[in-house]
Amino acid sequence: MAKKGGFGGGMPGGMNMNNLLKQAQKMQADMQKAQEELEAKELEASVGGGAVVVKINGKKEIVDINIKPEVVDPDDVEMLQDLVMSAVNQAIRDIDEMQKSQMNKLTGGMNLPF
Repeated sequence: MAKKGGFGGGMPGGMNMNNLLKQAQKMQADMQKAQEELEAKELEASVGGGAVVVKINGKKEIVDINIKPEVVDPDDVEMLQDLVMSAVNQAIRDIDEMQKSQMNKLTGGMNLPF
């Protein structure tokens, strides 16, 4: 005769706590590995037709900025500042989207904090 109710090792749907714990540990390990891989990646964002190119890594650190000489106009510093700011912001948005996409693959779309 099978036991009913209580915590006799089983959960509804035939899942037991050990399996659930193993799955959670695997997901945690997979997420850690994915985070490390993301931190090692680099993306480039370009604005102004390539006038300013910003390279960012997965840690959201700017690793390179390339500015074409023809956009350096001493009489229009504001335009250059706007281009650099725009490129940096685009790079941050791109890396955020890449991280979100990668985490969604691992979590099956669950909205887990990372």
